[in-house]
Amino acid sequence: MAYGGGGGGGGGSGGRAIRVLNVAEKPSVAKAVSGFLSKNQQGGLRVRDGRSRYNRIFEFNHTINGQPCHMSFTSVTGHLMELDFDDRFRRWHSCDPVDLYHASVRKFVPEDKSDIRRTLEEEARKCQWLILWLDCDREGENIAFEVIEVCTQANRNLNIWRARFSALIEREIQNSLQNLVRPNQLFADAVDLRQEIDLRIGASFTRFQTMFLRDAFMINLATDDRNLVISYGPCQFPTLGFVVERYWENQSHEAEEFWTINCTHNTDEGTANFKWMRGHFFDYTCAAIVYEMCIQEPTVTVTEIKEQEKLKYPPLPLSTLELEKRASRFFHMSPAHTMKVAEDLYQAGFISYPRTETDRFSEKTDLRAIVFEQQGHPLWGSYAQLLLNPEAGLWRNPSSGRRDDKAHPPIHPTRFSPGESGWSRDHHRLYELVVRHFLACVSQPAKAAETSVEIDIAGETFSSSGRVIHAKNYLDVYTFESWGGSMIPTYTLGQQFMPTTLTLDSGVTRPPPLLSEADLLTCMDKAGIGTDATMHEHIQKLLDRHYAIKTPDIRFSPTNLVACLSICSVYTLGHFFFWSFLGIKLAFSVNDTA
Repeated sequence: MAYGGGGGGGGGSGGRAIRVLNVAEKPSVAKAVSGFLSKNQQGGLRVRDGRSRYNRIFEFNHTINGQPCHMSFTSVTGHLMELDFDDRFRRWHSCDPVDLYHASVRKFVPEDKSDIRRTLEEEARKCQWLILWLDCDREGENIAFEVIEVCTQANRNLNIWRARFSALIEREIQNSLQNLVRPNQLFADAVDLRQEIDLRIGASFTRFQTMFLRDAFMINLATDDRNLVISYGPCQFPTLGFVVERYWENQSHEAEEFWTINCTHNTDEGTANFKWMRGHFFDYTCAAIVYEMCIQEPTVTVTEIKEQEKLKYPPLPLSTLELEKRASRFFHMSPAHTMKVAEDLYQAGFISYPRTETDRFSEKTDLRAIVFEQQGHPLWGSYAQLLLNPEAGLWRNPSSGRRDDKAHPPIHPTRFSPGESGWSRDHHRLYELVVRHFLACVSQPAKAAETSVEIDIAGETFSSSGRVIHAKNYLDVYTFESWGGSMIPTYTLGQQFMPTTLTLDSGVTRPPPLLSEADLLTCMDKAGIGTDATMHEHIQKLLDRHYAIKTPDIRFSPTNLVACLSICSVYTLGHFFFWSFLGIKLAFSVNDTA
């Protein structure tokens, strides 16, 4: 891709105004950015219709590094183009599934986006500059190059720039416009490669396993029910694998009875519950013999006392993955719904860009300014005031995680709100989570004194512990977490006493629970499946395609359809060479594409 014009994000100072086409990823972003940039500008903001009635054109005057500009601002709606096979490979029975690994593919503007394409072409012909305001991640960069391809076909002389921003707030937008950069071709190419691999693998395996299951179980593909297409995805199926593996572990568990010895001691200061250091025995006879020894010599001797200060540290700055996990854990919100609500808050300018892997703040971030804006809130405003008071000693620079995507900061509040009238309950809760999480990040850890006591009964060791909270600190604002304190009586080393109760109790082992949404996100993250921007989509696809359901306690269980897929996997062992051939073809395909 060749770019016209010079560097530096500016075109000189003074002189005749140049015409600039600006393109955002969504109509709402185009409207918001235009509103910020047209403030106090001569002529104000003017609006006219484009070819698409959903993607209007905003016009205003502005100055970029001294260069007068007439700005036209429009938008796309996500990806402008689609990737698909040539027509001769698109019908299910047009070729063997393995042929899809070397079939020709093309990227094109679909018919439902043709009006947007025509608007871009018409506006590009009238402009000298093109400024791209797409989301600042790899997906956004790919959409930017889709816009570039359409616009440069209409005007090859465009001077092309990229605006990079992390929040829809005026100071961020104004700064971005004065510090334009060039778009990154490598980021866009990475997405193109991933899309092609996903298309080839997904289409070939989907066709193969659907037709195989149709023959084995007489599934009728002539029906309009799309759920009967047994789709495959390189991220979707490994995610399903976690669900199925935990389900099998849960179902195959056989409860086993065990026995343990418990001891309690009551004093005027309270009750201490001592746990057997051996844990438990699965053999009743062994447990009973040890218990009889304790009953015959029940005198308790205190053998060890440990006292130490304990700290509970605040969470790391908020990444997308942690936002999804915590919203699921605290509010039972699905990852897909969490991202939808977060996107609404971002587009309204209340939080920073919600798709980020970064869990560390830059040294240039003015953290105190963010806290300052929250001082007027009726719930956490007084805590924000304490943070900014040096005498309170509550401030602590946030811990730094290991991840930095170099594109966006951790998620944080960008605009104060006591609560908007148009917000749903989930909008209120998610905004509160983002604010409280940020305030917790810049706070001192909670402090407690912990005492542990070990005792001896007939040679058997038991232990008990207690905790006294001295300073809650960040827990005062991060009300989603708790750190329970429990007192135990005061003991001295070598002290002897008789237990209040000494019992032999039985229990049974429990199966591992099915995966929660937070558990599944953790598994995906550890295995490197998906990205912060796509993990929630892969989970939602399992539900949409009826591969898994959510139980009443918000956990994932595979459906009967997955049982058919398991049977299919057994049958396909006989097709080993077929699968091997697919793998070889895929390897060559990836190398050729790279």
